[in-house]
Amino acid sequence: MADLTLAPLPKGRHSLTREQVADAQRLRLAVAMADAMVEGGYVGTPVAAILKRAGVSRETFYQLYDDKLACFLDALDLAGEVLVTQLAGTAGGTGDPLTRAERAIEQYLATIVEHAAFARLFLVEVHAAGPVAMRRRADLQARVVDALADLVGARTQAARFACQAFVAAIASLVTLPIATGDLDAVAALRRPLVELLRTQLVNQGRGRGPRVRGTTRSR
Repeated sequence: MADLTLAPLPKGRHSLTREQVADAQRLRLAVAMADAMVEGGYVGTPVAAILKRAGVSRETFYQLYDDKLACFLDALDLAGEVLVTQLAGTAGGTGDPLTRAERAIEQYLATIVEHAAFARLFLVEVHAAGPVAMRRRADLQARVVDALADLVGARTQAARFACQAFVAAIASLVTLPIATGDLDAVAALRRPLVELLRTQLVNQGRGRGPRVRGTTRSR
């Protein structure tokens, strides 16, 4: 998983390759963009504000990106990769599918609280960035849906749609707390979301939807 912190860029002679330096600069710009947009939003954050936070020159920025949107999309991809990597590690652990799905919800909430600026970029500022950014986020969210569908054994179109609706509901519920900086409200969603997931999966196991492989838990 990427380390979403700003480490100093090396000066003078160093052993980093050109690609490694470019990757470090992209990371710095992504972190700076996410942090700057907490204050100004996508529309109100000029490239100059991002450069000031990142400690990267304007010339370097335009060597890496055509414009602010291209940098935003890169930051969006980074946020998505962090989230997907965290969820994959949690869902792939021990326990039946229901237990692992519950852990995945807890990890999702913990991740967006830990990286609130990136969560805001992913959930809130993406709307201001326009349709290209929104399609990119939809692609990333589809990967989360695929992981959940595979975990709970959702093999039919209807079952996968249920997973899609559940993931979309979580994203909708956390958007306002992230937009307003109410991280306690994000954490408070853990219990009701876990209960909702448990109820849904138990109902599925009773024949009212896709069966959950490997779980015999009941209400």
